[in-house]
Amino acid sequence: MKRNLIIEIISALLILLFVYTASSKLLNLETTYGQMNNQPFANWMTPYLVWGISLAELLVSGLLMFKRTKNAGFWASLILMTAFTGYIAAILLRFFDRVPCSCGGVIKQLGWTNHLYFNLFFLGISAVGLLLLKKQKRQERYKETEKVVFT
Repeated sequence: MKRNLIIEIISALLILLFVYTASSKLLNLETTYGQMNNQPFANWMTPYLVWGISLAELLVSGLLMFKRTKNAGFWASLILMTAFTGYIAAILLRFFDRVPCSCGGVIKQLGWTNHLYFNLFFLGISAVGLLLLKKQKRQERYKETEKVVFT
């Protein structure tokens, strides 16, 4: 029961993060386009990145809401957070000609180093959620096997 509660708390935190960031981007499209154009990507990619990232975040949130799709949601969250964290690490390691402006919403107040720590936290809980869900499913299969053997 405790494991299930932790899985649900992690899911809720990730859902809040992804719904907040996607909503922040979509509700402030003009600002989001401007911020994306300041990133080290070709400007023709901006609409694809703005809409693609926002829709991916909302899709991951949807996957994390349901027991049947939670595993896929944790995997998708892990992939997204790895990509976002890798991008921030590349910025901090000066892989780009310039340091772009920060992200939108409340997160822009963090600065790049704190944003890296923030992302590492969510990357970590994505991995923990995935591992706990895997353990839970293994335990459920074991209990089902036990029922079949002893009945």
